[in-house]
Amino acid sequence: MSLYKFERDDVLFNRIEATPRVKFVLHTSSVIYNDRVNEFGVSNGDVALSELATLSASYGSDSIGPYQFITKQGTRVGWKTITLSDFNSLQFGETLTASLPMTASLVNEYFPQGSDLDTRWQLESLKNVSNSYTSLSDNYAFSSSLGDKSTQEIRLFSIPSIFYGASIQKGTVDLRFYVTGTLVGRAQDIYRNGNLVQTHGDVGSGSVAGVVYYNEGFVLLTGSWDITDHAEDYIGSVSSNPQWVYFGATGSTSDSTISSSYEIYMSGTQYLPVMTMLAHAPKAHLNHSNNASYVAYGQAGDLANPYRADTSSLGFYEQTNLKIKNVGKYPYNNDTGSFKKETYISQIGIYDDQKNLIGIAKVATPVRKRENDQFTFKLKLDI
Repeated sequence: MSLYKFERDDVLFNRIEATPRVKFVLHTSSVIYNDRVNEFGVSNGDVALSELATLSASYGSDSIGPYQFITKQGTRVGWKTITLSDFNSLQFGETLTASLPMTASLVNEYFPQGSDLDTRWQLESLKNVSNSYTSLSDNYAFSSSLGDKSTQEIRLFSIPSIFYGASIQKGTVDLRFYVTGTLVGRAQDIYRNGNLVQTHGDVGSGSVAGVVYYNEGFVLLTGSWDITDHAEDYIGSVSSNPQWVYFGATGSTSDSTISSSYEIYMSGTQYLPVMTMLAHAPKAHLNHSNNASYVAYGQAGDLANPYRADTSSLGFYEQTNLKIKNVGKYPYNNDTGSFKKETYISQIGIYDDQKNLIGIAKVATPVRKRENDQFTFKLKLDI
């Protein structure tokens, strides 16, 4: 085995920008994410935060799945869900356990007009963020002549960053409103300024139906005009025509909005740090192998084990006169050509500074290495 040190120019660090595609399909109370249905034990519309989420599906009701824990110590730190009296009843050193948030999902919330501020804290928390986006569009303003988000009717979609990465790509958000399978309304970020402009529909084309918070992952809809004529129980009170504030509504019962369905399309921006390593196979190097097939068959000694060693009370001696099999390609049936050492590189080991094997890179097809050949293998690792 030969070990080679990576030189300074052989290890490169860079960042790849990926644009993950995101698609949500909403119908009644169901959400489908990227057309995945109950994949790896994760519910529809959810994405696993880690591999533990897929493992948790295998735990039964009587089993202990992945969990987080805190040990009661003098710092008196505990979960916010435990009461002070229960915390004081525990002995120091006892363990407080809690379940892990294993999945993330799209959150869809409706706020009727004039609702109590205590029930609109999600919108209140967006006040500073909304005003910071006014450089893109006046429609972001929390309170202006275009509307007051503290009182007006609003639909809010909260999209966890695990779906899209660092931010939502400008110009990619596309909302589609269907009734009995027919597209009745479409709103797009066509100007790349966060405004969701209605581009399809009997009424309201060209109007702004809402805004997109690119970095925070929110879609806020304020369009309250009737897109088309179709009566359905969108908000659990009376039948109404489709409006953008009803986009994604589930109604009061499972079949209240059975004729309506919704689609959300977007692309994200995700940065992946990558380490690239260049492994060199120089000329006249790496042309010897310990593979049993490297030695010609049928030589003197134990034919079943040509690597048989001689031992005695004085030591351990390997056979030194074994011939290497000539595997060179010649135009004749018999190996009449001169001997040439050849090997086939099938994998590359990566070692740390203590010579511990920490990774193995395998090639799809073994690479033929002759003494006058030199190769450079490019290894990429996401970190």
